[in-house]
Amino acid sequence: MDRLTQLSLLVHIADCGSLRGAAAALQISHAAANRNLQALESRLQTRLLDRTGRRISLTGMGLEFSERARAILSDIDLAEEATHALSVQPRGRLRVSATHSFSTRHIAPLLREYAKQCPEVVVHIEVDNGYTDLIDKNIDVAIRTRDIEPNSSITMRRLAETDRVLAATPRYLARHGTPGSVADLLQHRILTYTHSSSPGELHFTRAGQVETVAPKNLLKASDSQILRTAALGHMGIVVQPTYVLYDELAAGRLVPVLQEWSLSPLAINLAFPSRKYRSGKVRGFVDCITAHFERMQYERRWNRFSADPSHGV
Repeated sequence: MDRLTQLSLLVHIADCGSLRGAAAALQISHAAANRNLQALESRLQTRLLDRTGRRISLTGMGLEFSERARAILSDIDLAEEATHALSVQPRGRLRVSATHSFSTRHIAPLLREYAKQCPEVVVHIEVDNGYTDLIDKNIDVAIRTRDIEPNSSITMRRLAETDRVLAATPRYLARHGTPGSVADLLQHRILTYTHSSSPGELHFTRAGQVETVAPKNLLKASDSQILRTAALGHMGIVVQPTYVLYDELAAGRLVPVLQEWSLSPLAINLAFPSRKYRSGKVRGFVDCITAHFERMQYERRWNRFSADPSHGV
């Protein structure tokens, strides 16, 4: 039997959680999928799946082998793309990882332009507000708000920088008062992003002066859009990158506070496995989003915020 089909089958089982789903993804019958799985287990002389009634799960050996199989299949895709790069359009699947906010505001609107450049590429957006392991999850490109990756095989390319802002609705500030100092934040309800570098503290600077405060958090969330919605619901003061709140700030639905103080800015970087940059689909995406950010001048807008709605994103 075809060994590549067997490897693909195991990877799809890991992704789908079922043999039937994996068979459908490979467009083969359930019986054929079962025969391929049995042949693979027979050749390896080990059990790859645990079967309990209609439910199946990968054994420890099956999980380890599926990750190795995923890497092998990825290398084959890269080899084929490298061979055809000079003569044909990029093709295959592009897996992009980014937060919910960034995916919605800056990747989804770009997909039409990317599709024109790479019409044979299927884009798969992995919405993840944490830091997914690019190698383990076979991610082609990720948007990161950190400067260093623990894996030395990951290349980082700077995309933009954004200020962080504290903001609340006019109604909240009218009811609870506008903080006039960093210490005043201790009397307010704070809406905090759990994946920030120090979610329990806020570190401010002003003309060489440094102040740190650990305010009471009314709400913690791993998704910026939850915090944005809560802030618009007059629940408290939200702490977020400017790009997440830009439209609300420009329209006056949210009002920035303590503007004379600064929080450390966030670097927005593109991260990708170094070997994958040889792929036309990855280079095309990196070039497309970089050109788009330069054309739209996002960094200038985010770091020199004006309440003028004509500056909207």
